[in-house]
Amino acid sequence: MFTGIVTDIGTVLEVAQTGDLRARIRTSYDTGRIDLGASIASDGVCLTVVALGPDWYEVQVSAETVAKTNLGAWVPGRQVNLERALKLGDELGGHIVTGHVDGVAPVLSVTPEGDSTRIRLRAPDALAGFIAPKGSVTLNGTSLTVNEVEGAEFGINLIPHTKQVTNWGRVQTGDLINLEIDTLARYVARLREWERDR
Repeated sequence: MFTGIVTDIGTVLEVAQTGDLRARIRTSYDTGRIDLGASIASDGVCLTVVALGPDWYEVQVSAETVAKTNLGAWVPGRQVNLERALKLGDELGGHIVTGHVDGVAPVLSVTPEGDSTRIRLRAPDALAGFIAPKGSVTLNGTSLTVNEVEGAEFGINLIPHTKQVTNWGRVQTGDLINLEIDTLARYVARLREWERDR
C-alpha cells in the first residue's frame, strides 16, 4: 500500500532480460534499512526488492507487468519516481495507492500555465469512466487531482514543487505514463455492475 507521495527520484542503472526483466535502480534511500522482499513503488509499479547494494536495489519484473506499464521502455539513465510502502502511523498525504497499474496514458500536451504546468493525457477507453473531475488519479506513482475530463482525455496541473521532487519536470508530449485509477472508483463501479446483474 502506498500514498502516491514520491519520496525519492531513482535512476535506472542496468536493465537485463533474463526470463523476466531485471532492473537495478540507484536510490538515496538507506538500503541498509530495506529488506529483501520489500515493496517499492517504482514509477507507480509495486515491485519486489530481490537484491541490494550500498546505494541500489534490484527488482524482477514479470512479462505481465511489462505489458501493462511503461517499464519495457526503461533504459539506463532513466529517472523514476520512488515510494517506500506505507507503514502504520505514516501520514496519508495523497490517496490510497496499490501500485497495481491499470494501463498507460499517453501525454497529449504539456502547457505552461503561470508557474504551473498543465498536462493533458488520454486514458485507455476501458479506464476512462473511472476518471472524474476533482477525483484522484495515480500517474507514474504520483497522487494527482484531475482538473477536467472530456471523453477519454483528462487534464492535471503540476505545481513547481511537484516537478522538482518527481520526474514530472522532464515530461514531454508522447511520453507513456503509468496510470492507476482510484481504488474507490473501482469498487463503486464493481458494486454497480454486481447490483445490475443480480
